[in-house]
Amino acid sequence: MVCYMGQGVLVLMLLRQRRQSTPAFRLLVHAGDVVWPVLISIFATGRGNPFVLFFVFVLAAAAYRWGLWETLTSAIASVALLWLVALASSLGFFTYVDHLLIRLHMPTLHVDAADFTPEVLLTRSIYLIVMGLLLGYLAEQQKQLRAEKAVIAHVLGGVSVEAGLGGTLQAILAQLLEMFDAPLGLIASQEGNSQRVFVGEVRNAKHGVTDLRWMEPSVTDRDIYLGDSQAVLFYARRNAKQNPAQFTVAGFDKSGSKVRNRGTESLARFRAQHQFESLVVVPFVFGKEWWGRVFLLNPLSMGKVDDELRFLQELVRQVGPAVYNVYLIRRLRMRAGAVERARFARELHDGAVQSLIAVEMQVDVLKRQARSGGDLHDELGRIQGLLREEVLKLRELMQQMKSLDVDSRRLLGLLADTVERFQRETGISARFMPNVEELEMPQAICREVARIVQESLVNVRKHSRARNVIVRLSAENGEWNLTIEDDGCGFPFEGRLSHSELDAQGRGPLVIKERVRVIEGELTIESAPGQGSRLKIAIPQKRVVAYG
Repeated sequence: MVCYMGQGVLVLMLLRQRRQSTPAFRLLVHAGDVVWPVLISIFATGRGNPFVLFFVFVLAAAAYRWGLWETLTSAIASVALLWLVALASSLGFFTYVDHLLIRLHMPTLHVDAADFTPEVLLTRSIYLIVMGLLLGYLAEQQKQLRAEKAVIAHVLGGVSVEAGLGGTLQAILAQLLEMFDAPLGLIASQEGNSQRVFVGEVRNAKHGVTDLRWMEPSVTDRDIYLGDSQAVLFYARRNAKQNPAQFTVAGFDKSGSKVRNRGTESLARFRAQHQFESLVVVPFVFGKEWWGRVFLLNPLSMGKVDDELRFLQELVRQVGPAVYNVYLIRRLRMRAGAVERARFARELHDGAVQSLIAVEMQVDVLKRQARSGGDLHDELGRIQGLLREEVLKLRELMQQMKSLDVDSRRLLGLLADTVERFQRETGISARFMPNVEELEMPQAICREVARIVQESLVNVRKHSRARNVIVRLSAENGEWNLTIEDDGCGFPFEGRLSHSELDAQGRGPLVIKERVRVIEGELTIESAPGQGSRLKIAIPQKRVVAYG
């Protein structure tokens, strides 16, 4: 017992000196831990032997250092040593040692052979092996749980309100691709209110993971990516040798029961769009607003399928609320900003605008009283013009500050009201001529179209000196065409310039060019100095998504 304690002190001293243990050193220390309980059990006899706990310590140490199989190996090694001691006892080894010690006038061992009978050893062997299995299994599960929690915490680190929903989804997909060594990841989601389907992809390229790219929409997206399937969480592999058109699917249904089948039609539709040999599909739900699936194509680092799927399910369950919080916070921030801008616009209207209008009316009264043609009359007219100009600028600012909550159903009415208000406030003849009765335009594009029309009318008032303005909106050849035409002074060039030519020459309205670029449209300007100009914006009829 003293020797065992001395070994412990020696190990502590070595650890303090080396400060870091190597695998070989840990293995050597553990080998000593296995041997010492067997040696102690030779001298500590009896059924109430308290030193049996040392075996438990050895097994617990193996479980802590390594895992299940190492713990079981330690238990088997302890059992083998005990049986070796029993063999030595049956061969009279300890009796011989006692005789030798008597001759040397030294204390004898007094080994009780009854403690090493086959019946006693069999009981101890079963005890040690079962204990090794239990401790090893618990340690293995605990280590796996800690590793999974660490991975989930790392993934949660990519959730950022500032990055927005798009940036957060990109960070999570990128980590999943690296974790499972998959070349391609997809995310397909459906909005609960509009039932629109959005599909984005991230690629694991040689230079790193690419940015999340939202794909072109299609009427078949719902069937391809979100089609009904018996298994909602599953791993699918193509049967390349037996039947390339079939898939072996292993996963779980909505109730958590295991599903094993040969694939579904939805997998065939998906493979027609994206070629793959193996596929992991994980569902997700964000509140009541969003639901969808994450696809990992051709993952190379797949362990036991059921364990990996359950881990992914737990990952989504833990990360989902954080992602949904990002969505809610961004939406609340946008609404809070819109409310604050609306409040400020009301204060401008009730305060500064009304005061300027009152002053302008007083100046108009003074102007009427002044002698026509005199200096005072002309100066009052100039001041009145400045006041009217400032009122118009403030109204334009108020209009820009208002949040545009517009969709395809309300866009035509909003544009008509905008043009009519422009004519009423400026005195410039303005008409809105839509050539479409119904629009199927995404809300993001509707907002930009409304802002483009507002900005164009502001430019007409400020710079063109036009008398007439016509705003047209039409749909043809897979495009929406927005045209703003006036009879003013035109731009400082003659002819027709495309978007790229305008950028190259540094011409054209910067704000409008940026807004057109956001919706991936094409701006063309036709100008005839002194005769007017014509702005045409061609917008492809596709869904532009901005989660951010």
